Amino acid sequence: MSVDRKQAQNIASVLSEGLPYIQRFYGKTIVIKYGGAAMSKTSLKEGFARDIALMKLVGMNPVIVHGGGPQIGSELKNAGIKTSFISGFRVTDHKTMKIVRRVLGQEINKEIVGLIKGFGAEAFAMTRYNKNIIRSSKLRLNEGKDLGLVGKVESIQNKEIKKKIDKGVIPVISPLGFNRKGECLNINADLVAGKIASSLKSEKLILLTDVEGIQEKKGKLISKINKKEAKSLLAQTVVEGGMKPKLESCMEAISTGVRSCHIIDGRLPHAVLLEVLTDEGIGTMITSG
Repeated sequence: MSVDRKQAQNIASVLSEGLPYIQRFYGKTIVIKYGGAAMSKTSLKEGFARDIALMKLVGMNPVIVHGGGPQIGSELKNAGIKTSFISGFRVTDHKTMKIVRRVLGQEINKEIVGLIKGFGAEAFAMTRYNKNIIRSSKLRLNEGKDLGLVGKVESIQNKEIKKKIDKGVIPVISPLGFNRKGECLNINADLVAGKIASSLKSEKLILLTDVEGIQEKKGKLISKINKKEAKSLLAQTVVEGGMKPKLESCMEAISTGVRSCHIIDGRLPHAVLLEVLTDEGIGTMITSG
């Protein structure tokens, strides 16, 4: 591949400017929730995998937690299984769960690992360890409506995750938890990512989404807020829908030792690197204040 002199100078300049951030986050754990459009377009999938490999190869410790809602929805439609949502959660019966486990635990998980390996970093599909990692219970809504096999995280046992990090491997984790009965439960990936970030006391928690970040009611992007301001936004119902569990996850993570959380637009090429390797970053940053 030929690179002209001007392009080479641009590449060298970018790498040089990124050095302070590489030094700052060298050896630090960064938990990234991967989902939305970034998982559906080939160019974005490959770009994400390349960026994660780069982070690892310059000394950072990325941990990936992925979702897969659109892919699950597509497979359910192909199988002729009707799906419904209550308060943003997919009602999950046993037929639905069979597809959820296959799509999340096998297909998506292995695809991410393969893409990262293709760019020269070592990654590992953690699915067979999920029973030991994500201990959960069934989620009960205040309305009393039954969600089926939908769960919430009770605790994270991070021993196996730390083992992989210590060996220089990127853990890739699906949001499937198990309760005391051994039942597999479908859990919101944003909430799983937050719990894992808290458990690891990670430097950053980064949540990829399909919008710029948290927005005011008038549609203006909020670039930085603290925990108190975030609580106020939730109380005023400024933040609703799919953004609500993201912000709640960030607030809990900040309260339990994570240095900063970032809700960013995964549709933007190199979104994760822009957040990690620049001062301004993109999206919304949540801090303890």
